[in-house]
Amino acid sequence: MIDFGFFAEILPKLLGGLPLTLELALTSILVGFVLALTLALAQQCASRIVVLPIRGFVGLFRGTPLLVQIFLIYYGVGQFRPQLAAIGLWGVFREPYWCAVIALTLNTTAYGSEILRGGIQSVPRGLVEAARSLGLSRYQTYRHVILPLAFRQALPSYGNEIVLMVKGTSLASIVTLMEVTGIAQGLISQTYRAFEVFICAGAIYLTLNFAVIRALAALEYAMSRHLRRIPSMMSGGVAS
Repeated sequence: MIDFGFFAEILPKLLGGLPLTLELALTSILVGFVLALTLALAQQCASRIVVLPIRGFVGLFRGTPLLVQIFLIYYGVGQFRPQLAAIGLWGVFREPYWCAVIALTLNTTAYGSEILRGGIQSVPRGLVEAARSLGLSRYQTYRHVILPLAFRQALPSYGNEIVLMVKGTSLASIVTLMEVTGIAQGLISQTYRAFEVFICAGAIYLTLNFAVIRALAALEYAMSRHLRRIPSMMSGGVAS
């Protein structure tokens, strides 16, 4: 029998880890988006010297589990403590928070760069040539033509990546970070009631991702406003 009193008891404790979950997700998503866009634009270059290292990075982080990446950054990099200390980076890699942020950021950068690259390449060549014929520079063409269309094309897929990254923050508990999943594991060790604890934790992630999905749907609706004008214009023409 479900004990709703127990749910009411553990919910505030689990919500105590929500700020850290949100911080990990927002930091990795925002920084990862900037890096992903940079890599996607760099891959438009014809130079193999630029493209091949990026593809190697993307293949590495897309082809290995996020869990392994977190372990390598948190535990593996520690083997190079003298070298990191010599360049002033040991203070970063000895902190579980920054190791988790780095792993999450690099992971979403790899996936996001491929999504944005696909969005950029999906822009019709004719639109680019039309922009050039109007005298727009390469920078202006990207800013006013290519990137707006690419973002709109890539938004559904990038939205899925954001949802996956929110869920991916649960792996930060393996490096002792007490976000929602970390607190849930602590509660289970105290109460031995894994079923109720994980149901409550899952409900928190479900609610959080539902809010993310609705926000992304609203953004996609706003970015496709021009498409909703076409039927009204056509109906107006028929009526006249």
